[in-house]
Amino acid sequence: MESSTLVALLSSVSQLLLLLVLSPNPSSSSSSFPAVHHLLSSQELAATLSLLSLSRKRKRARLSSPTQLLPRSPDSFKTHFRMTSSTFEWLCSLLEPLLECRDPVGSSLNLSADLRLGIGLFRLATGANYHVISQQFRVSETVARFCSKQLCRVLCTNYRFWIEFPDKSELQSVSAGFEAHTGLPNCCGVIDCARFRVVRDNGVEQERVAAQIMVDATSRILSIVAGFRGSKSDDMVLKCSTLYADIERGELLNLEAVSVDGVPVNQYLVGGGGYPLLPWLMVPFVDAMPGSNEEQFNVAHSRMRLSGLRVVDSLKNWGVLSRPIREEMKMAVAYIGACAILHNGLLMREDYSAMSGGLDDYSLYDQSSRYYRDDTSLEESSIERRASVIRNALATKAKEFQESILSANSSSLASLEST
Repeated sequence: MESSTLVALLSSVSQLLLLLVLSPNPSSSSSSFPAVHHLLSSQELAATLSLLSLSRKRKRARLSSPTQLLPRSPDSFKTHFRMTSSTFEWLCSLLEPLLECRDPVGSSLNLSADLRLGIGLFRLATGANYHVISQQFRVSETVARFCSKQLCRVLCTNYRFWIEFPDKSELQSVSAGFEAHTGLPNCCGVIDCARFRVVRDNGVEQERVAAQIMVDATSRILSIVAGFRGSKSDDMVLKCSTLYADIERGELLNLEAVSVDGVPVNQYLVGGGGYPLLPWLMVPFVDAMPGSNEEQFNVAHSRMRLSGLRVVDSLKNWGVLSRPIREEMKMAVAYIGACAILHNGLLMREDYSAMSGGLDDYSLYDQSSRYYRDDTSLEESSIERRASVIRNALATKAKEFQESILSANSSSLASLEST
């Protein structure tokens, strides 16, 4: 069997399995969209793309390379594709067999892999509509639409493993990353909820789609769930997710607790004020007094949450997600998944072209509800009391960590003055 035929067959099987996994449960509430669960886990531009074309084992008739059809500048790749030229080359070599193995039924596009990739990335990076893309790349709008959707399908089907919940040993490394910055042990990630606008077919009515994201201290996405109605609160999105169910069943975050100020602290996540306080989910104190342990915990908590807020902001750096998405809902969810997968792929390459810079005003990026309150049952109150004991112990630890830093800085300053 020819290699291209085999690749096409494997891709078809993978997509069939993905559709089966993501098929909505008939018994689920019709008030929410079907969720995509855990999606996954210059000047040298012209020369680079020429080398790409020459290195292809499969030869297709070339119309033009992507950058021959775009304005050239030192930042051309970052502007049009949200990545460097070397990352584009690397990604093209990975995706080439999958991008070239399937064309529309009864029609051969006769386009090279780098041009297909360029069209798809241009759509994701800039958010340009298909008319603009067709003019820019000298293809029909139908071809522009096909290449854009094909890239999303290939990424979400074949490379979703780039977003993968860490195993137990990896979680320990994740925890170490947070502890190094805040002194708080056993934190396994930051959870946040991003919302994106979608325009219905009539082009007038808008709605929002929510995506729940869990990240580590380096802003690597560990888990993503997309497809919920944007009107759902953060806590409702959480409780509808498989992440919540898996943790509650003890299948995740189940390693041995560490002792903090005599209190056993299990593995936990941190989230904004729109989430409930749980033994495995730490949220900030409300109205913390200046100079108190609670205030110092909130400072450390905010520092940890920055990695999650940075990811949300970075995803919205992709042009297709920065404006209302004029597609059907399942395609909007595919765009979110594709951009999240590319986010992690770029981090693997240490390519920060699409990464958000600084977060000058923390509050501008915090989309969470300000405070969560749910006193509907004695059981939930009991859970919150147990979580409060854990949070108080962590607050004491945060205060001690900050005092140790101040003491170390004072000693260093005194040593310098004495010399």
